[in-house]
Amino acid sequence: MLVIDTNIVLDLWVFQDPATQALHDALRTGQCRWLWTAEMGDELVRVLGYPKIARRMAANGLLADALLVDIASHSSLVPSASAARVRCADPDDQKFIDLAIYLAAHRPAVDGFGVLLLSKDQAVRCLAKPLLAQGVTVSAIFPATYGLPAPP
Repeated sequence: MLVIDTNIVLDLWVFQDPATQALHDALRTGQCRWLWTAEMGDELVRVLGYPKIARRMAANGLLADALLVDIASHSSLVPSASAARVRCADPDDQKFIDLAIYLAAHRPAVDGFGVLLLSKDQAVRCLAKPLLAQGVTVSAIFPATYGLPAPP
């Protein structure tokens, strides 16, 4: 299961960063499951309206509504999670941490894999150790082998 912060979502769909290709492929093929909340969606809608992002989308021929439909087709909306004990210095990032910890504690791991929280944000990444103790792996890069069975 994946929780993906807004910057990584932008890298995937708006900036089409080649470093996100493995993640893009995994989402499109259903190799992994991305879960998000309405709060995360609201943040994404707000960020898509930022002038720099809107200009980039226009340059790439992307429309916000079509982009949101595409994103929704590769993710699952879940209810917001309650506040976790692990607290983030950046309140805007807390919702990602809350959901990741909730999922690790309340949802069975898919194919033996736990929760992966993808974030480039330093406020989230500095919590990697306490999050790992809660069953959440934090990474800025999607590992190409995530969700694949171990070799025999």
